[in-house]
Amino acid sequence: MRIDWNAVMLTCRLALVATAALIVIGLPLAHWLATTRRGARALVEALVALPLVLPPTVLGLYLLLLLGPRSPIGRGYALLRGHGLAFSFEGLVVASVLYSLPFTVQPFTAALRSVDPALIEASWCLGVSRWATFWRLMVPLAWPGLLAGVVLTFAHTLGEFGVVLMVGGNVPGETRTVSIAIYDAVQSLDYASAAWTSLGLVLISFIVLSLMYVLQQRVRVVSQWATRS
Repeated sequence: MRIDWNAVMLTCRLALVATAALIVIGLPLAHWLATTRRGARALVEALVALPLVLPPTVLGLYLLLLLGPRSPIGRGYALLRGHGLAFSFEGLVVASVLYSLPFTVQPFTAALRSVDPALIEASWCLGVSRWATFWRLMVPLAWPGLLAGVVLTFAHTLGEFGVVLMVGGNVPGETRTVSIAIYDAVQSLDYASAAWTSLGLVLISFIVLSLMYVLQQRVRVVSQWATRS
């Protein structure tokens, strides 16, 4: 019985990098979806939500074709870095970002839409730019929902399997995540290691989600107290 700590550390690093990338990508996209009235919004929202309904192996297959050595992206990346995107940690990050995109953008969009439009319009009338209004008004008011999106993204990335297996394979120390380590342990009939590693993943996810709910509860209490005052 043993836990593959290298896989645990690599999974945590992948979750951190993918979550950071999704914050950078997801915030502007969610802001656009929350404020635009263009007809293309429905199409963009559908594209963002696709990973929720597609089997992970389908998304992984297309990503493998897109990032593989025969694709322009794969060849270009290999020229720059000396190795391809497929079956590398960088490829895992790309796959995780695309697969977890709805878990970031949808909570972000809902949180930004919850901000009172009258406050936003008042800010614009006072001459504050849209971008400054976003950072100074919308983000501070919507941050509990934004935090929920960040935590959900991190927790979801911890448990990814199908996409990371298709794009990254099973390279120890490079693409071997916890979910793949658990699968390998079961395949080799090492149920004890699979059970202990699974328990560790469950505990980490439970702690992360519990901290999020505790923080959100405190925010609601503070908000109610401020309103009554």
